[in-house]
Amino acid sequence: MNTPFDNDKDHLRYVEYVLGLLDADARADVAREIADQPEAAAAVARWQAWLTPLAIEVPAIAPPAHAWESIRRRLGLAEPARPGLWESLALWRWIGVGATAVAACLLVLTLTRPGVSTPPTATAPAVLMVATIAGDDGVAAWTATMDVERSELLLIPATPQPVAVGRDTELWLIPEGGAPIAVGVFPSAGGKRFVLPRDLVSRLGPSAALAVSVEPTGGSPTGQPTGPVIAKGAIRAA
Repeated sequence: MNTPFDNDKDHLRYVEYVLGLLDADARADVAREIADQPEAAAAVARWQAWLTPLAIEVPAIAPPAHAWESIRRRLGLAEPARPGLWESLALWRWIGVGATAVAACLLVLTLTRPGVSTPPTATAPAVLMVATIAGDDGVAAWTATMDVERSELLLIPATPQPVAVGRDTELWLIPEGGAPIAVGVFPSAGGKRFVLPRDLVSRLGPSAALAVSVEPTGGSPTGQPTGPVIAKGAIRAA
């Protein structure tokens, strides 16, 4: 009897999920699979561990000024958009690895053929941890991948919840038995790469969690969450 995990198509969906290439409905379907099926969660975590370092190592490149006008013209926007998804550094980083995404799709088709059981392993794998940050309905809103050795956290939107104008989403690390620690503010519909202080990196682990709250513009004025916590998720090894 075949399972969904025997098919190239399903493996390709998990690669596209990690790379942020699925539309909202498809991402929601995969997020439900992650919540309900341990095999799906494990497959997505493996692809996060293999592919996320590719994005982290892509250098930031400022697009030319005329690119914004061209994008807005093609989207039919009369006025410049409020800084958000299109101004997101993480978006351009992912566009920069578009060729890598195509290569990864070809790779998964090769790896899932009969007779090929595991992908090639690096000689010095990074120490990675992951978290699926989900709302109360269990649907993943963001995914986070943490490179412990580089002290970096890459936050990628899955099905992010919109926030009101004049409010920001803020990411928090919650150590076991401790108060929340602010990681930083980020655009709810865009990803972001955070450089983590070493003392914060030392608190990462299975006993800790990540959470997202809605705060005033610029982040919490108190150093602790002041608005509603809209998503949370435990940290686990990738």
